[in-house]
Amino acid sequence: MKRLCTVLNLSRSGFYQWLETAPARAARKAADAALTRHIRKIHTESGKTYGAKRITAELREGGAMVNRKRVERLMRQHGIQGRRLKRRNRTTVPAAQAVPDLLRRNFTAAAPDRAWVGDITYLPITGGKFLYLATVLDVFSRRLLGWSMADHMRAELVTDALNAAIRTRGGRVDGVIFHSDHGAQHGSKTFADACHQAGIRRSMGAVGTSADNAAAESFFASLEREILPGRRGWPTARAARLAVFRWLGFYNHQHRHSTIGYLAPVAFEQRSTTLAIAA
Repeated sequence: MKRLCTVLNLSRSGFYQWLETAPARAARKAADAALTRHIRKIHTESGKTYGAKRITAELREGGAMVNRKRVERLMRQHGIQGRRLKRRNRTTVPAAQAVPDLLRRNFTAAAPDRAWVGDITYLPITGGKFLYLATVLDVFSRRLLGWSMADHMRAELVTDALNAAIRTRGGRVDGVIFHSDHGAQHGSKTFADACHQAGIRRSMGAVGTSADNAAAESFFASLEREILPGRRGWPTARAARLAVFRWLGFYNHQHRHSTIGYLAPVAFEQRSTTLAIAA
């Protein structure tokens, strides 16, 4: 052994230390392999959208005591990547009616139904066609309360999404602030009448400033990053509708949101309700 170590230019103490630590190295390798399998499973179940932060949160909720840097290392080694943000196309046509900004970029709330945000995005279809998606989110939990999809951007698109949100909350929404950008749809008389009838207070950010509706913009950024199959869009309107419908359900019940402690919106609301009752 002494001669072999000399030939290989190794110290005998170093060689014996390497032999002694071999079981520990094998155990670490096996643990990394098992963890990588869990990471791949979570990544696949998220539609291959989750990055290291959300995967770490999912692992910890499952009982694993794991460091995010370790998850990042294994994902990097095995080529596992979440999807990144893409630039959104602008769909806002300025509204003529003046509405005050009641949120002033404060996208937090102490309880559900204090403030909602809404916006519209486009869904590209092969052949140069589009579908349009309007949504309503609760600022407190980031829960999607209502949505509407159509091949037009008339006022009915946003009114239908608002009415769906009102139904989700059982029709009791008096005093809720609804915040949007200065799009013509949210500034229309049809939408204003729907808000007035439900007792909703309207709010709008500054013209041409996406940060004034950041919560809604962030939602659409996640949607487009995670389900849009490349820049060309979906082959048919039906394919787009199905993809969006599946993702919206996933978003409410499984999508881990960084602003609410990496919980899903519905789970966050349920936990908050439980804590309120206990208090």
